[in-house]
Amino acid sequence: MKKTLSVKNLIILLSCVVLISSCKGKGLFSKKSAKSDVTGWNYNDKDRGGYQVAKSKDQATGPGLVFVEGGTFTMGQTEEDVMGEWNNIPRRVSVPSFYIDRTEVANVHYREYLYWLTKTFDPTDPVNVPIIEGALPDTLVWRSELSYNEPMVEYYLRHPGFNYYPVVGVSWKQASDFCLWRSDRVNEGILIDKGFVNKQSVNGQQGSNNFTTKSYLFDLYQAAPGKGATSKKSNPLRTAQGQARTKVSMEDGFLLPDYRLPFEAEWEYAAYGLIDQNPRPTKKEGKRGEELVSNKQIYPWSSNVNGLRENRHGSWQGQFLANFKRGNGDNAGVAGGLNDRAFYTAEVTTFMPNGFGVYNMAGNVSEWVQDVYRPLSSLDVDDIAPFRGNKYTKIYKNDAGEAEINDTTGRIRTVDVTDAESKNRRNYQRGNVINYLDGDTTSQATYGYGVTTLVSDKSRVYKGGSWNDRAYWLSPGTRRFLEEDQALSTLGFRCAMDRMGSPEGNGRKVGQSFPTKRQKR
Repeated sequence: MKKTLSVKNLIILLSCVVLISSCKGKGLFSKKSAKSDVTGWNYNDKDRGGYQVAKSKDQATGPGLVFVEGGTFTMGQTEEDVMGEWNNIPRRVSVPSFYIDRTEVANVHYREYLYWLTKTFDPTDPVNVPIIEGALPDTLVWRSELSYNEPMVEYYLRHPGFNYYPVVGVSWKQASDFCLWRSDRVNEGILIDKGFVNKQSVNGQQGSNNFTTKSYLFDLYQAAPGKGATSKKSNPLRTAQGQARTKVSMEDGFLLPDYRLPFEAEWEYAAYGLIDQNPRPTKKEGKRGEELVSNKQIYPWSSNVNGLRENRHGSWQGQFLANFKRGNGDNAGVAGGLNDRAFYTAEVTTFMPNGFGVYNMAGNVSEWVQDVYRPLSSLDVDDIAPFRGNKYTKIYKNDAGEAEINDTTGRIRTVDVTDAESKNRRNYQRGNVINYLDGDTTSQATYGYGVTTLVSDKSRVYKGGSWNDRAYWLSPGTRRFLEEDQALSTLGFRCAMDRMGSPEGNGRKVGQSFPTKRQKR
């Protein structure tokens, strides 16, 4: 018996030796770097120049976001144009995959932004007053000449009872600034969590000496490295000489793209949640889905897509699916049976999320999007990632060829791209193309703001219905506009982020992967 066991052990030992020998230098225990397909030189090899290439990785999902798999859909009007504006003519477009906030930005989130501003920029310094006061929401938007709304003016933004209600009274400019601030705080948090930035540096930021993603990448903000960055064992980054590198670059894959306002087509596409109308969507890598949409939707929810109430059997049957105004003088229904249970706004996680897991894309508050308003944009814009509002900028470089920070805010200084440096390009010939094909000298269209129209180059689109709107505005295809420096008690916002990598999400491939062998005829 012992002899038999010894023979078996010997066979196992010999098998392991053969396996190790065959794998040595070929992957399992190999320390060789990946090679360039075009030069044959090793990556991440200090003896071959030290060119550093990070291992491919999926983009992490930023805080508060949900992934929206892109696709094609018919953007624009889905029912009768009762307003007679003809500003949302239907057109099929494609929207690349992206991320969007699960909910609207709430009061507690915006107060976090205000807290950071007052902590970083001394409120007693007159230079900082415009920064802090310029970010404050306009709480006076709640006032009406013939309505008693002073409690909302006084308490809506600050009272903890309204913490998770959508912030309102925020202009398009303020919402855009919030997105930039959020981008910087998220990336700063990533660097702290990964050990590349010392967590104590957060308390030392004052005035223009504060962390922004671009100032960090351009070495204009010097952050003390954390413990993880100085440890060769825990730090995967290397210099060209093979030493532990304490500075993170965008190529390393840790930092996220900027948060921003969604552009109109993104918002409308995300609102419909059309993935729920596909009876056989792909669930995982290698499993094919169907190119099929079973219903044309008017509203964002998955059930009863053309109605306003839940129609499935159960205790929720007959309940309203959004916070809106049913009719004149009816904002919430009858006591003991309130129809949407909210006279004004409701918490951002109330009502049913749509197919992408996004809340309140109809009702509660309307929402800002990136686009500059033109009534006939749908006829002009591209059919992939359609957007009007491009005004190109570039990073300012001084005489020494170096970037600079803004002395007040600490952000990287940028300048507008001029027409002179754009005129010889094939894809665009002007730096500011907001009014391209609709309002420029070649379009034969003019917008005399304040004289013949209320449309200008600062008119921004906002989407969706609100707590004070009729059902017509709940359809994602409807659109309205407001000047970018104005605000409403019915208007809030949510953020979005670009998707890098597979359009089907993390763990998925790009393109069709066929066998390398030739197929038989």
